[in-house]
Amino acid sequence: MTTNFDQNLEQYALLAVKVGLNLQPDQRLIVRAPLDSAELVRAISKVAYDVGCRYVDVLYSDDQLEVIRFEHAPRDSFEEYPAWRINGLTKRAEQGDAFLRISANNPDLLKGQDSNLISLTRKIESEISQPLLSYITKMAVNWCVISAAVEPWAQRVFPEATESEQVSLLWDAIFQMCRIDAEDPIVAWKEHIDRLEQRREYLTKKAYTALHYTAPGTNLTIGMPDGHIWRGGIDCSDAGTVFVPNLPTEEVFTMPHCKRTDGTVRATKPLNYAGSLIEDFSVTFNAGRIVEAHAEKGEEILRNLLSTDTGAARLGEIALVPHSSPISQFGRLFYNTLFDENASNHVALGQAYKVCLQNGATMEEEDFNDSGGNTSVVHVDFMIGSEEMDIDGVFADGSKEPVMRSGEWAVEM
Repeated sequence: MTTNFDQNLEQYALLAVKVGLNLQPDQRLIVRAPLDSAELVRAISKVAYDVGCRYVDVLYSDDQLEVIRFEHAPRDSFEEYPAWRINGLTKRAEQGDAFLRISANNPDLLKGQDSNLISLTRKIESEISQPLLSYITKMAVNWCVISAAVEPWAQRVFPEATESEQVSLLWDAIFQMCRIDAEDPIVAWKEHIDRLEQRREYLTKKAYTALHYTAPGTNLTIGMPDGHIWRGGIDCSDAGTVFVPNLPTEEVFTMPHCKRTDGTVRATKPLNYAGSLIEDFSVTFNAGRIVEAHAEKGEEILRNLLSTDTGAARLGEIALVPHSSPISQFGRLFYNTLFDENASNHVALGQAYKVCLQNGATMEEEDFNDSGGNTSVVHVDFMIGSEEMDIDGVFADGSKEPVMRSGEWAVEM
């Protein structure tokens, strides 16, 4: 790679540690990353130690080991999962360690594999991971998800480029989407976060009782619970550390009422789930639950996802992103939720974030559910926005006002 790449990688590592994680002196850092991202992990580790991190603990994964398992392991062994690993990570969360995950996967990793086994492994992993995920969804610890360019992913995003160019092009895209090309990326991010805060505060004050979405193939009403809170950009851990959970991020999001969604919504981008793509799909809701689901490709995977548990066929998150976001304007499908969800309005099946409800983080599960919060072992985002989407906010008296028109904010901040 070039000297310019080295400088950009250093800036990216600084951004991840100082803005994404806001890593504190004497804090420990857990990094979960694919083998191919080792160069980025080393750069992050250096910055982490420079800001006073006590210890960087790296857990590498190898996608090919998962392929080998699906091709060679006994068919009755797919409920196996190393619970000891989650127990250890949960212990680290209990003591206040920071968590960084590097998302860089092959979108077609498990193409052609048994869809039932794919769904089973994801369900088992999610169930066993719940103690750790509770710290993440409650924003109890500072955590962040970023990406790294790896060959299989780069080949999917830039198929027209030569093999020698693909990874470089994807790195360039990651740097651009994360504002590394700004004169001072950290200052640029702080200004961006301020704009997201203004938007989320505006929406929270509106206290809509529902949002109504219309677009080609979409006519959907999503009811909102009393006391819902819009979030986005930054969060704050139990220790008082302000952090940015996703780099990049362009969204503001909240939780819907899990029993008040009605109508049909069409996905506008493929969903990369568990190493398989679900494409050209739509779902229909009645009283909050999906009652019909159709996909041109990957329908069995979609149906298995929806049957994971009772909450998997209900919504746990809605997020708004203007069509003019930098990632949308880049004009490419990334086949990676971290990027694609920040190019489009989206919703998530499954678990709701308790922090999106007043006093939600301290609620018992039953009280949270009674207030409209959804519970599930999955949380899967899929994209529904486009330049053709209109969204209205609905008030308690039935009156409406524009929230988005043609994919853009109806009111400037």
